[in-house]
Amino acid sequence: MLDIIMRAGSFVGIIALGYILKRIGFFKDEDFGILARISIRITLPCAIITSFSGKVIDPALLSLVAIAVACGLVYVAAGYLISRRRGKEQQAFEMLNLAGYNIGCFALPFAQGFLGPMGVIAVSIFDTGNAMICLGGAFALACMVKDGTGFSFARIARALMRSVPFVTYILMLSMNLLSVPTPAFVLAIADVGASANAFMAMLMIGVGFKLEANRAQLGAIARVVSVRYVLAAAFAVVFYFALPFALEIRQALVILAFAPIGSAVPAFTDEMKGDVGLSSAINSIEILISIVIIVMLLMFML
Repeated sequence: MLDIIMRAGSFVGIIALGYILKRIGFFKDEDFGILARISIRITLPCAIITSFSGKVIDPALLSLVAIAVACGLVYVAAGYLISRRRGKEQQAFEMLNLAGYNIGCFALPFAQGFLGPMGVIAVSIFDTGNAMICLGGAFALACMVKDGTGFSFARIARALMRSVPFVTYILMLSMNLLSVPTPAFVLAIADVGASANAFMAMLMIGVGFKLEANRAQLGAIARVVSVRYVLAAAFAVVFYFALPFALEIRQALVILAFAPIGSAVPAFTDEMKGDVGLSSAINSIEILISIVIIVMLLMFML
């Protein structure tokens, strides 16, 4: 138990370091974008490569892709229903800000730090389906509700193909299933980058941490956050007790269930001309809640 608290405390400490460094002027708000690009486009893909390389994947685990998509669609539907009397703009906002998981920059470092290799593989496969929701699917559905632009598979596909982590997931999953080995020099470079992923991800979260909400926004925050974690608890129960996977994989899925919304959600909110400050506040509050819940769960499960 002490080991879990110390390792989880190190994650919190890195987040706090990033926040403090921003407060004293070492980092500026615009530096978040630089750290995000390093984390999402370099260290996270490296972690994905090392996670898949040399592992034997049970084809049954590919069902996690469909499970991730289904969970994302449940969140989108929940956002649609709880705000159906609040106008199309608010309805679109809540659809977008309820869906998807921050896996690469939040759940995956926890899996790397606390779970075995199959747990990391499960998280990575799940994120392949999650990316379809948080990197384009939820945004397209929200826009369709807001202004009637219509659902476009082509638009989603273009967004996904621009996502370096998603392309890396697909490439490594395909190579693994076809028994194509990762070149030694690629794996050597990836090992170095992967070792920095947890640090970069947590530092990025600290630099991007914001809590900006007025009294009028508190109701939306409470509504979105409460629905998010009620559904997360329901998913976690199903993942742990109902799915026919090994314990390590079910433990990983429980951690995933309580991950906060994706770090790209505020950016999509901005593109949709929504309330970015409110989206950032929801994101930051969920990071705090998720850290507490996941640490408690790890102490119980491990």
